[in-house]
Amino acid sequence: MSVQLVILIVYVGGLLAVAWWSTKIQKKATGNKMVAYLLAGRNMPSLLVTVMLVGLAIGGASTVGVAERAYTKGFSAGWYNAAWGAGGIMVGLFAASWFRRMTVKTIPEMMGTMFGPKTRFLSVINQLLVMISITSMQYVAGGSILTALLPHVFPTLQSGMVISALVFIAITVVGGYWASGLTNVINVIVIYIGIIIALVQTLGTFGGMHTIILQLPPGDFWMDPIAGLGVLVIVAQVIVMVTMTFSTQAVAQICFAARDGKTARRGFLIGGILILPAGFLCALFGVVAAARFPDLPRAALALPTLVTQLSPFVGGVFLASLWAADVSTAVGLLMGCSTLVLEDIVKKVYTKPIPASRELLVSRLTVLMVSLLAFVLSLTAVSIIQTITTALAITTSFTLFILVSIYCPRICKRVSGFPVILTSLILWIIWTYFPQFRIGPELIYVEWIVCGAIFIICTIFGKKPAGRLIPQANSKA
Repeated sequence: MSVQLVILIVYVGGLLAVAWWSTKIQKKATGNKMVAYLLAGRNMPSLLVTVMLVGLAIGGASTVGVAERAYTKGFSAGWYNAAWGAGGIMVGLFAASWFRRMTVKTIPEMMGTMFGPKTRFLSVINQLLVMISITSMQYVAGGSILTALLPHVFPTLQSGMVISALVFIAITVVGGYWASGLTNVINVIVIYIGIIIALVQTLGTFGGMHTIILQLPPGDFWMDPIAGLGVLVIVAQVIVMVTMTFSTQAVAQICFAARDGKTARRGFLIGGILILPAGFLCALFGVVAAARFPDLPRAALALPTLVTQLSPFVGGVFLASLWAADVSTAVGLLMGCSTLVLEDIVKKVYTKPIPASRELLVSRLTVLMVSLLAFVLSLTAVSIIQTITTALAITTSFTLFILVSIYCPRICKRVSGFPVILTSLILWIIWTYFPQFRIGPELIYVEWIVCGAIFIICTIFGKKPAGRLIPQANSKA
């Protein structure tokens, strides 16, 4: 048995043990058991808020995906994480405390309060599309890592994806949101240790950065922080990620689960700062791979291929860190999807009170269902970063309404909800499946312009105001 496989087994065993231990915390929780399972009893301290945000941000897209893009676009690919971190900081400054003061559990529940049940249902569809798309990319990244580093154990990409999915599901189903938070403490530590020691050894193995730069294919963009992607794409990424952090269920749920508003704000500010450098570190792996392995069959193999050149111990730690990034993101997304389906679909269709035992069963079955859908989608995905950033553009409508509700609620009319959210979905469908009709360099620009225009029209001609989102006085409740 290889050293890398042993390290991976020990790491996964540790995560499962923490997930099992977290069930004891849930059993001791007072009050609603589902709130304990889905929102950690709304009692998460700043440390867990921080690692939940960092873990959600630094996933397969931030490691394997960034290296994949850097393999062809250079160092500027690291802006993906910088944009994520900027989004986290913005939420910490302007919205985290407000989110925590809400009594709701989901973003669609907010939309339903403002615009009615039809808008709430459409919001669920949009949110699930976004998070299932991102989850599918975690399977692609996880499968790529395992196949490249342990080909004798995982001979195909699909076999690595299956094992990744099983571990993600096990942690989520067993321990709920407490397990997500506690395992992310381990994940975030492992991620940064693994990335740093692997980068140091990689640069040493291939003769240092100067030697690597000399071996790169022709082009003056490789180490330029802007040129590879270009200003328009980088700005679009920042807009996408800031938009997403204000209105994606998986992010908002971290605020809902915080102990109080101050805890949510502090956790997001610290988490956003910690996220900033990870992408640029991983972009360096893609640049090194472009210099040393210019003929890889798939750009997604850039980072996993480099790990095969490391010593067994460092390679094993790095393997665990890459997988930690996948686990940390996937469990948060799966919990978010579970909360959406239970609160915004099941409880609306099944109007009678659901016993707590059945709520837990439905929540866990939802994790299985979402995982299956994400797995099927992952088989068709081509580019990790492109798939995620395109899907995240759907959140434009939610961010627009949330910001208006916080800072200028009087201009929001009830009639605006359904058409604006439907427009954001239709634009994504056209952009994804009918590329001949694309206008502009990135979908996010089109989303903000068109959704904003429809919102303004509804504001001018609408009469009935939207329902008000009234925060509770005590954010600890």
